[in-house]
Amino acid sequence: MEQGFIKASSANLPRIDLIMLGTFLASNKDFCSAEFRNVKTSMSARASYGDDAVSYVQLKREGNLCTIKAKICPEHKVHAKLYGVSLVVDEQEETVKSVECHDCVASQGGCKHAMAFLMWVHRRSEDPSCTSIECYWMKSKLSRVGSTLKYITAKELSKGSPSLPSTTEVFEKFVEGKRRRLTKCELMKYQKDYVLDRLLSLSMDNLVLKYKEKCCDKFLDSVIFSDADINNVEEETREQHKSKLWYELRYGRVTASRAYEFSRCKTSDGTLMAVIMGGKFQTQQL
Repeated sequence: MEQGFIKASSANLPRIDLIMLGTFLASNKDFCSAEFRNVKTSMSARASYGDDAVSYVQLKREGNLCTIKAKICPEHKVHAKLYGVSLVVDEQEETVKSVECHDCVASQGGCKHAMAFLMWVHRRSEDPSCTSIECYWMKSKLSRVGSTLKYITAKELSKGSPSLPSTTEVFEKFVEGKRRRLTKCELMKYQKDYVLDRLLSLSMDNLVLKYKEKCCDKFLDSVIFSDADINNVEEETREQHKSKLWYELRYGRVTASRAYEFSRCKTSDGTLMAVIMGGKFQTQQL
């Protein structure tokens, strides 16, 4: 614990209500931008990540300002170094002054860890009062996986109750699709007469299967996107993580979120390529 700070608990944590939260987000371009369309912000704000990742919360009050610091576990590398995050709240003016992540490479543009911590404090403000005081100076549940916590199930992580009804809906949709020649059925793609959707045909794996060029230059010359294709892709993938097409078209491509890291990569261990391609692969040394 840093000098001058005390352990945070449900009794001393500052309150951040919806008005304070909305005012801060609306005036902060790092989290509210036409380019993001708030999709990344909503992903970072989800309780299924923040509630299990925040740990070692401490705070210090100086006049009207309350500074809250914590450690947050990376979502995809739970055994990596914890990221330090801080939040400053003016309790008299009831405003959020700033929220920062100090260790993430994307911290200058408002990273997911800062948003996750801000929403975590907000959710603690919305928790119903209880007779006991809960201390927040503890190791996060997510970072305990593999050490004191042997494993964590997907159900516990998402705090959801998945419903898997055993119905014939998919089969009925397939029969109806064959009859009406529909293309948006899960089983249709396995039929010989299936014609791939134009936008799906623009994915990297489908393009590779189509042209099968061994030379990179020949492959790039073969791939031609029209202005209509580009406009249709932009329109259909605006919801980003809610769109299946968004995931399909991202595979095997250097997207804007990876462009900075890709342009400055100086290692040859294949880590960055594994992130882009979705898995590690071996290369032969010539």
